[in-house]
Amino acid sequence: MRTQRINLLQHIDWLLVCIYLIFICFGWMNIYAASSSENHHEFFDFSTRYGKQIIWIGFSFLMAIFLMFIDSSFYEKMAPYLYLFCMLLLVGLFAFGKNINGATSWYAIGNFSIQPTEFAKTGTILALAKILDNRQFSFKPFKNKAIVFIIITIPAVLITLQPDPGSALVYISFILLFYREGLHSNILIIGVLAIVLFLTTLVFGYIYVIIGACVLSALTLIYLAYANRRLLGFVWAKIIGILIVISTYIASVHYIFTYVFQQRHKDRFNILLGLSDDTNDIGYNTSQSIKTISSGGFWGKGYLQGERTEGKFVPEQDTDYIFSTIGEEWGFWGTTIVIVLFVSFILRIIHLAEQQKSKFSRIYGYGVACIFFFHVLINIAMVIGLFPTIGIPLPFFSYGGSSLWGFTLLLFIFIKLDATKKYEL
Repeated sequence: MRTQRINLLQHIDWLLVCIYLIFICFGWMNIYAASSSENHHEFFDFSTRYGKQIIWIGFSFLMAIFLMFIDSSFYEKMAPYLYLFCMLLLVGLFAFGKNINGATSWYAIGNFSIQPTEFAKTGTILALAKILDNRQFSFKPFKNKAIVFIIITIPAVLITLQPDPGSALVYISFILLFYREGLHSNILIIGVLAIVLFLTTLVFGYIYVIIGACVLSALTLIYLAYANRRLLGFVWAKIIGILIVISTYIASVHYIFTYVFQQRHKDRFNILLGLSDDTNDIGYNTSQSIKTISSGGFWGKGYLQGERTEGKFVPEQDTDYIFSTIGEEWGFWGTTIVIVLFVSFILRIIHLAEQQKSKFSRIYGYGVACIFFFHVLINIAMVIGLFPTIGIPLPFFSYGGSSLWGFTLLLFIFIKLDATKKYEL
């Protein structure tokens, strides 16, 4: 047993661990910089946000060590129960949750709050890995497609109802995992078209988009009638059916956006799409974030020298908008290094996932890569004004214990699975 533990330490991917530590340290430095209104001379003042983050970091290190001592088979055996436990935690929020910033997404424990949404991602990936690990599994039967989509839909719906639609969007990233495991590319194409139709409907209105779809379908039928009348007899019914589905979807987009989305969500989409130019209210955060990043120039103003960061121009700068602090104080070169590190980090996870002897470990690894990819992509796009503000953290950088623990849990379960692949037959 002792020899196996020594070998396990030798097989840990220390590159991932080192990048993780770099993220943790650099992330805390920027949280410290963004907390400019607090006393910068007291590094270990635990009443401050950066002081509390030190506590979260300490617990995350203990969590990482603890995860390395758990037998890797535990995650596979207990995957369904861990998923069920995470879903119960999400359901429990509606009865025992604490409302913060309009969302009932936290359990209050003394002076601290825990957000189960961050841990539900791990439970969902484990459940997906357990289902897809079956050698007989195939995406061809509709039943199998329904099962995996139900697994990701349940947490997404529960999180949306809190309401926290931004965190729920993360579950869309699993489409990339499904594609790797054999889902037909048509699903990806349909997904892209759905997004295009969604945005087009918001810009031009559902009536004009439906008219456009009808005109396009009519032109297609005319072309088929001219090219091959026999083919027309087999295709026209399908085209009409597709048109009905598209029209229903377009109408539902209008309904959901008008009657389901909260006003703050509608305002943010309107600003992104150029339908509104409100930079003093709803668009204030993004507008100030862009100005803060651009003020850093190429080399940045220097650590703790960012006037806009010190002046608190960007609200929530130590959480969702932490990347703006990096942009001002570290400049273009600093943000580039952070992005390159994240890309290397994600590619390393994918590389190790492909090397797994266990299909369960490979699927879990790809799920972890999908989560990190989506968070990094959307958070940075949000901060620089390419995506609406939806409130998802930048992994290991944004202030908060729940997100830090959630990402640590995600990563070190995979590091454990990867380290034990040498012992798998």
